[in-house]
Amino acid sequence: MLPATAQMEWRELPGGRVEVLDAGRPALVYNAGPQLPAGVPEHRRRCCYIFPVFTPGGVSVLDDFPKDHYHHHGLFWAWPVVETPSGRFDLWMYRGIEHRFEGWIRRDPREGAAQLVAENGWYVKDARIVREVAEILVHPAKGDERRIDVTLEWEALKEPVTLRGSQEEGKSYGGFSARFAPREGTVIRSSEGPVTRDEDLVRHRWAELEAVYGGRRAVLRITPHESNPGAPYQWCLREYGFVGASFPGRTAESNGYTLQPGVPLRLRFTVTVADVR
Repeated sequence: MLPATAQMEWRELPGGRVEVLDAGRPALVYNAGPQLPAGVPEHRRRCCYIFPVFTPGGVSVLDDFPKDHYHHHGLFWAWPVVETPSGRFDLWMYRGIEHRFEGWIRRDPREGAAQLVAENGWYVKDARIVREVAEILVHPAKGDERRIDVTLEWEALKEPVTLRGSQEEGKSYGGFSARFAPREGTVIRSSEGPVTRDEDLVRHRWAELEAVYGGRRAVLRITPHESNPGAPYQWCLREYGFVGASFPGRTAESNGYTLQPGVPLRLRFTVTVADVR
């Protein structure tokens, strides 16, 4: 057990996972090592994401390896189209490209919170094409609510790398996303109000999903930072349990973002998870 602050601490778990605890209770787990449950196809193995996430009251609100979308995994960031001068790959489904954990940059307290900073790589075979830095800042609970700040940085290494969302008509999923656990009474909201049907390509400042998990009501909200390039974002919102901030989105003017060597892209998100009384 390693202390981060008087209240926050983390501990190593098997399988290359790190659990953050708040006053002795689990807050979340960062999966640095590759994960693959029994019975799941080998090509679904993946790392470098957050799962599970708990409310202060202990409700686990996210899912990993759901049978309807094996590739969904907790809080994650990925794109279905990753283009380089030498080819086109799919980080959403791990086709021709994969995340790999490189090492810890920092695991120190910051501002009274537990801070994890990991360096990851995007690999095509054995060639690392993008350097990724994932910073996760887990704040102590305040009443029924906890805030998690996630800062992600990517830099192309040797040649430009273009990120695109889904190229299916009317869609553009790809970016910072959450897959929710089985539940009842789902309600999706955005900064503009209730979302009553599946939605794509509509801009919101934030989006959240509230539901009942095993008899306990909880909500998780994703808020992209207003200083992020292209914000406010288009969203992919699904009643089956998916909330994703689409970056860069899909408009008449833009359908991709190109990472350049030496020019990092930095995106910030606040995830708020709470018990609903």
